[in-house]
Amino acid sequence: MSSSIPIPGGMILKVCGMRDAQNIREVEAVVRPQMMGFICWEQSRRYVSSVPAYLPTRCIRTGVFVNPSMSHLRQKINSLRLQRIQLHGDESPEYCQRIIQQTGLPITKSLSIRQVEDIEQYRQYEGICDLLLFDTKCKTRGGSGEQFDWDILTHYKGSVPFLLAGGIGPRDAERLREFRHPMFLGIDVNSRFELSPGVKDVLLLREFSASLQSP
Repeated sequence: MSSSIPIPGGMILKVCGMRDAQNIREVEAVVRPQMMGFICWEQSRRYVSSVPAYLPTRCIRTGVFVNPSMSHLRQKINSLRLQRIQLHGDESPEYCQRIIQQTGLPITKSLSIRQVEDIEQYRQYEGICDLLLFDTKCKTRGGSGEQFDWDILTHYKGSVPFLLAGGIGPRDAERLREFRHPMFLGIDVNSRFELSPGVKDVLLLREFSASLQSP
């Protein structure tokens, strides 16, 4: 599986916060997301403390980190066989560049959004990170289940494609089908599709994924 960004006929679906082997296997087989996220931040309720007995082979394995040390990155890259890194902390452009140089993996940089001014963060990561993720600004590092005003993204004029995240749930399919932006590549879903932290509702995800592709 290549770590490069997949370009499907419809929007990319990334399912994040995975760690249970059977749930991973079922989501991969039934939902068929293009990307799957594994949270490597110890303060998260979905932290992957041990290597699941099964890791997906048909979607890009993405490790989600918050201000990680290089040693922690390497350990998780090796144990989870990661193909992409997603950064949710205060990582500088210089540190992102260092990570790319030392790991050889591409980076998705998450930016927290609440107001128009927050969009401007993207400028410092252009030419370094090949994918952005716009998430809701909150007290936690993602996983809040809260949405920001997507209309704010009309102010994004960058050249780096992005995923939309932050409280996306089953009822948002129609809004997502209608959402338009030249750099919009897909979505990242997590807490609103869970039966419990780290365990997704496979049937709900399948229904949602199918509705995203409906005319």
